[in-house]
Amino acid sequence: MNKITELNLEGKVAVVTGGGGVLCSTMAKALAERGVKTAILDLNEEAASKVAKEISEAYSIKSIGVAASVLSKESLTDALNLIKKELGDIDILVNGAGGNAASATTQVEKIQQKDISKPDSTFFGLQLDGFDKVFALNFQGTILPSMVFGEEMVKRGKGSIINISSMNAFTPLTKIPAYSAAKAAVNNFTQWLAVHFANTGVRVNAIAPGFLLTNQNRFLLVDEKTGKATPRGAKIINNTPMERYGEPEELTGTLLYLVSDWAKFVTGIAIPVDGGFSAFSGV
Repeated sequence: MNKITELNLEGKVAVVTGGGGVLCSTMAKALAERGVKTAILDLNEEAASKVAKEISEAYSIKSIGVAASVLSKESLTDALNLIKKELGDIDILVNGAGGNAASATTQVEKIQQKDISKPDSTFFGLQLDGFDKVFALNFQGTILPSMVFGEEMVKRGKGSIINISSMNAFTPLTKIPAYSAAKAAVNNFTQWLAVHFANTGVRVNAIAPGFLLTNQNRFLLVDEKTGKATPRGAKIINNTPMERYGEPEELTGTLLYLVSDWAKFVTGIAIPVDGGFSAFSGV
């Protein structure tokens, strides 16, 4: 393999926030398979350690689980010090921590006059603390790790930050205003930080997954009693040209490209991995 086609990832160190979850653990494993040492950050230390152990055993490369909150700069700084001691200098940051909550979700898509009498099902009944938590987790939970780990990359003059965006970032989906607003902010922040870091050797990009079934969205897409698609789930499939949900592994090709030498001149973009959803008008 010549230098033009080399990913040049072997021996690098990656931090993956939200690494105890399905999507981010899959991305961490894809990095490890290419020779990247990984720090799995998660609020749940047990989940982080479990993924790290799976990686170490499957790929014979060092991986550590680290308990950390993406909403605490102090927690992230402690994690940074531990990672540098155990794995070395950081080359890659995947800002994967995020998610939605029922308390920031409306029950109806479009408010009708009859809904005025039951505001709990509409925008008027949203819990502000739920809205704040969802926005903070997705947006501030991207900003703070970028501050803590990004500073280390800038000092070294190289690195790659990958933010996890969403279809919501391009056009808001019904029912989930907090999540939609936060992911739109993530896209904007990705562009802003890419420009801010443009002369430092640190690139900043985002991946915008299409629809994958996760613990966060399953209650919206699958009827618990029948196991069949909800009307919302059916609508998603009907508006995805490939007519299916994505698989976590289908995010990894884009991830590996963006963090590799193949993308040396790529910064400030958000790539949809969505089965054509963002390209389809519905007609």
